Amino acid sequence: MLKIYNCIATAHDLKLVALAAIVCSLSSFAAIRLLRHARAARGQMRHIWLVVAAVAIGFGIWATHFIAMLAFSPGIPSGYNIGLTFLSLIAAILLTAAGFAISMIPGWRAGPWIGGAVVAGGIAAMHYIGMAAFEIAGVILWDPTLVAASIIVGAVVGAAALPAGLHGETEKWKAIGAVLLTLAICSHHFTAMAAVSIIPDSTIHVSLAALPTTLLAIVVGVVSLAIILLALTAIALDIREKRRTELETDRMHGLANAAIEGLVVCNGDTVVTVNDSFAHLAGAQPAELTGAALESCLPDNASRTRLLTSSNQPIELALHHRDGSTIPVEMIRRPIDYAGQPHHVIAVRDLRARRKSEQHIRYLAHHDALTSLPNRNRFNSAIAREIEALAGNSKLAVLCLDLDRFKEINDLFGHAAGDKVLQTVATRISALLDEGQIMARLGGDEFAILLPGVPDVNAARRFADRVLGALRVQGDTPETDSISCSVGIAMYPDDADDRETLLTHADTALYRAKTDGRNTYRVFEAKMGAAVRERRLIEHDLRHAIARGEMRLVYQPQKDLKTGDVSGFEALLRWKHATRGDISPTIFIPIAEEAGAILNIGEWVLRTACQEAATWPQPLTIAVNVSTLQIYDASFAQTVHGILLETGLPPSRLELEITETALVRDLNRALATLRQIKALGVRIAMDDFGTGYSSLSNLRAFPFDKIKIDGSFIKSVDSNEQAAAIVRTVLGLGRGLGLPVLAEGVETPGEMQFLREQDCDEIQGYLIGRPAAIEKFRDLTHDGDWSALDVDDTVIEMKIA
Repeated sequence: MLKIYNCIATAHDLKLVALAAIVCSLSSFAAIRLLRHARAARGQMRHIWLVVAAVAIGFGIWATHFIAMLAFSPGIPSGYNIGLTFLSLIAAILLTAAGFAISMIPGWRAGPWIGGAVVAGGIAAMHYIGMAAFEIAGVILWDPTLVAASIIVGAVVGAAALPAGLHGETEKWKAIGAVLLTLAICSHHFTAMAAVSIIPDSTIHVSLAALPTTLLAIVVGVVSLAIILLALTAIALDIREKRRTELETDRMHGLANAAIEGLVVCNGDTVVTVNDSFAHLAGAQPAELTGAALESCLPDNASRTRLLTSSNQPIELALHHRDGSTIPVEMIRRPIDYAGQPHHVIAVRDLRARRKSEQHIRYLAHHDALTSLPNRNRFNSAIAREIEALAGNSKLAVLCLDLDRFKEINDLFGHAAGDKVLQTVATRISALLDEGQIMARLGGDEFAILLPGVPDVNAARRFADRVLGALRVQGDTPETDSISCSVGIAMYPDDADDRETLLTHADTALYRAKTDGRNTYRVFEAKMGAAVRERRLIEHDLRHAIARGEMRLVYQPQKDLKTGDVSGFEALLRWKHATRGDISPTIFIPIAEEAGAILNIGEWVLRTACQEAATWPQPLTIAVNVSTLQIYDASFAQTVHGILLETGLPPSRLELEITETALVRDLNRALATLRQIKALGVRIAMDDFGTGYSSLSNLRAFPFDKIKIDGSFIKSVDSNEQAAAIVRTVLGLGRGLGLPVLAEGVETPGEMQFLREQDCDEIQGYLIGRPAAIEKFRDLTHDGDWSALDVDDTVIEMKIA
C-alpha cells in the first residue's frame, strides 16, 4: 500500500512540486490584484474583471493540483478521466467567482470572510473532483480525519485571505492576501493528498479513454502559461492603476494645494492627507500630519465629536497650532470616495481675518472712520447712560460744534484738505478732554461734546472758550491755520429732561451762534427755539416750493438812455407761500444758499426765464442773477448750454449777472467757469459793482460784458456830491475799459437826467418800471412799443400798472 505523504520525497518530482507552488503563488497574486481592480471598477466592467479574477485563481487551483499530481510517480499505470478533469476546473472557477462576488457586496463587513470561505470550498471541490478523475491500477483509500482536516484548514486560511488582500491600500496587505490564498491552496492540497492510500491491484485497468499524463502535462503547461499571462496582466493593471492613482493623487494634491482653504482627508479619526494650507495653519509639514490622529489638531473632544458627526454643516472650532496657540477656524465635513474607499474631507477656513474684519465693523459701527471719534449712535448712547447715572445736584452739558465756512475749505483746497481740517479739529479738542468726557463726530463738519458732572453752565462756557482758543492756533498747512467754529451749549436738566430735547436745544444754540457772527458760542435760551423752528420750516417749505407752484418770476425792464428803447428785462424771483404769503428774497435766498437748495432753484429760474424770452418776437435780452454756489458748480456751464439748446434762445440774448463776492473764494475756478460760459456766446455782467472789493482787478481778470452800478450809489446822485463823484468814476472806468454801464435803482427824473448827462448807457429802476409779471409787458416784448416807457424830465408815462 502506498501512502502519499510517505512518498512525497521519494515518489514526487520536487521540481514539479516547486513549479506547482510557483504557479499557485502567481495565480494568487494575480487573483488578489484583479479582484481589487474589479472592486474599483463600476458597472459592467466590475463583472468582467470579477470573472477574470475567478478564472485566474480557478486555473491556479487546478494547475497547482495537477502539476503536483504530475510530480507524483506511483510506479503503476495511471491516467485521468477527461470529463471529471475539466469538471474540476469548472468547479474551481465557478465557486471562486461566487466567493469573490460575495466579498465585494457593498456595506457587508462579513462579506470578505464568507467569500474567502466559499473560495476555500472551491479549492476543496476542485481537489476532490480532480482526485475522482485520477485513475490508477489499484484501490484508493481515504483517511476521513485528514479529509476533514484538509477542508477545515483550507476554509480557515481561505477565509482570512480575502479580508487581508482587500484591506488597506499598501502593498503589504496585497502580499499578505496573496500568501494566505497560496497557503490555502497548498495546505489543502497536501493535507488532502496525505489522506490518500493506494493499494496496487493488477486486476484494475486504467480506462483507454483516460487522459495520459503526457497530454495532461501539455494541458497543464498551457494553463500554467495562461496563469503566467494573467499574472503579468495583473501586474500591468496594478502598475497602471498605481500610476493612475499617483497621477490622480498628484492632481488632487495640486488642486488641494491651490486652494486657499485648508483640506484634510480622514479615514475615521486618522488623517490620510492634508494640503499645504492646512499644514501651514497647523504649523507642521504635511508628512508630519499624515497618519496622525485628528486629535493632534483638534484636542477638544466635544468639538471633534460634533465635527465628525455633522455633515455639510459649518462648525467653528479652535485649531491647535504646533507652537501651542489656537486659531479660530470654520470646518465643514463631507463624505468622499478616496482611492476607491469611503473617506471624509474636512474643509478648514481661517477665521482670523474675518474676526478682525468683524471687530473692525463693530468699531466702525460706533466710531467715525476719518477721525476715529465716537459717532452719533455711540454719542447718543453715552448721553442716555450719563443721564441715568446722574445723582444729586449733578448736571451734564452738551456742546454742539459746527466749523465755520468749512465748505469754502473744500472748494478752495479740495476734499483731502477738508479731511485734514476735520482730523486736526478732532485732535486739538480731544486733547482738552478729561476722563469721562466724550467728543463725537455727528456727520460732515458737525461735532458734539459731552461734559458729565459739570457744576453749572459757567463750567461749560469755560470749556467752550478753551475749544475756540485751541482751534485758533497756527497750523502746519494753510487750511489748518486759525480754524474757527460756532458752539451751542445746552444743560441737563436745566434746559431739557431727555436726550432728544437736549440735543435739539444745543443745536438751536449753535444756530444762534452762527447767525450772531460765528467763531463764538451761545447758551440755549427758550426764546431761541421759536426763531430756529421758523427758519427750519421755511427751509423745509423752500425745498418743495417749485413743485407746489409757489415760485414765480417777475420782470423789470432795462432802458437804453441813448436810444430811449427798452434793451431787455431782468428776471427776478418771487415766492408766495401758501400760508405765509409773500416772502422776501432777502429772507429765503440766503436760506436756500445755506441749505444747498439754491442750485435747483437757480436752474429752474434760468430755464423758466429762457423759455419765456424765447417766445418774444422782439430780440430783447434777458438778465438772470446767478448764485455764488452756481458759479462753483462744476456742471454749471453744461447746464447753461443744455437750457439754451432746450429753449432755443440765442446765447447772445442771455445775460448772467454775478456779484463780486462770488469771485473771491476761488479766482481761478470762477474764471474757468465764466470763460466756458463766454465761449457759448452768453453775456456776463458784474452786478452790484462797488459794493465788494478788488473791483479793478476783477474787471481786468474776468471777461465781463457790462457793469451794473449798485442802486445805493444812485440814490440822490443828483443832489449828493459824494455819490455823484463815485458814479462819475465808475462811468469813466467803464468808458476806459470799453464796457457799457447800467445804473440800478433809478427812481427820479433827476437821477435819470444826471446819468444821461454823464453818458451812462442804460438804467433800471422804478422810474422805468416796477418788477411785474411778463404779461404786463406784452406791448414791449411783442409789439416793440417803446413809447410806453418814454420818460423826460417832467413827464413819467407808464402803461404797466
